[in-house]
Amino acid sequence: MAAAAVRALRRALPDASLTWVTSPLAHSLLEGMEGVNFLVLEKPRSLSDYRACYRLLRAQRFDAVLAMQANLRINLLYPALRAPLKIGFDRTRAREGQWLFCNRRIRFEDEHLVDSFLAFARELTGAPASAEWELPLSHADRAWAQEKLATLPRPLIALHPVSSKMERNWLTPRYVKVIELAVKFFDCGIVITGGNAPDERAICERLAQVAPRHTLNLCGRTTPKQLAAVLTEADVLIAPDTAAVHLARAVDTPVVGLYAVAPARLTGPYQRTGYCIDNYADAAREFLGKDPAHLPWNTRVHHPGAMALIEVEDVMQQLARALGERA
Repeated sequence: MAAAAVRALRRALPDASLTWVTSPLAHSLLEGMEGVNFLVLEKPRSLSDYRACYRLLRAQRFDAVLAMQANLRINLLYPALRAPLKIGFDRTRAREGQWLFCNRRIRFEDEHLVDSFLAFARELTGAPASAEWELPLSHADRAWAQEKLATLPRPLIALHPVSSKMERNWLTPRYVKVIELAVKFFDCGIVITGGNAPDERAICERLAQVAPRHTLNLCGRTTPKQLAAVLTEADVLIAPDTAAVHLARAVDTPVVGLYAVAPARLTGPYQRTGYCIDNYADAAREFLGKDPAHLPWNTRVHHPGAMALIEVEDVMQQLARALGERA
């Protein structure tokens, strides 16, 4: 999501030197982005890690720092970045004391995360900022995806069933039912994607056995760029609130997003939530006993029953719409 803001900065400041401090995993997706220097760091976990980061970061000087991440582990790195101007989030969104380390802030808006990142570009440059991605996918990445998917029937559904947070995950038996119905009604191919965690791989393996002749299981078997290339080939993605949603949006693949813990308008596919199932308001009423219209912007429904409010029929209806309009 931050890549949209970096692209906007590049357009507004074509002669500037841009350095993106990021993690190895993110860099494996972003490597090759034109006009951007990367400083790749593992997130510090110990005092010695912080010392090493400080030695590296203090060796450089910048005119401005855009503090687009707000959590304590990263906030403690901002003093090491030498710059007269440090722009951070507003006090509402500057989590875990980020405001202590910045001398200028973006203005609070009840907006999507992509818009909040674009606000940093506007605050620094004064120029309009819109979202464009142009992920740096190579011919080899695209060819790999095309070869892997060549034997699957079409239309092609990508299914990324597991989020990094268990509370955001939909029920596995309902994914099973969606696969059964999708194959029955659309005679489609299904590519299953995901990470390398044992529990995640076990769920994906179970789903891959539902309709094995129609399914390819790539869970734990893709690089970030290969995953983006797979999503480029797909006609639609089904996923809960997870990074694959934003990759799909960046390559303009429709997303049937599954939302109840957080509202899709804040964390769903940017400006493309028309196929999402968003039961956040119902979850807030049922499990928090609150009117969602009066909740603070970052309220989440941390209840194991929230995602169960999404029914198989909801997903199939949106899937049919997405595939129909895609055709």
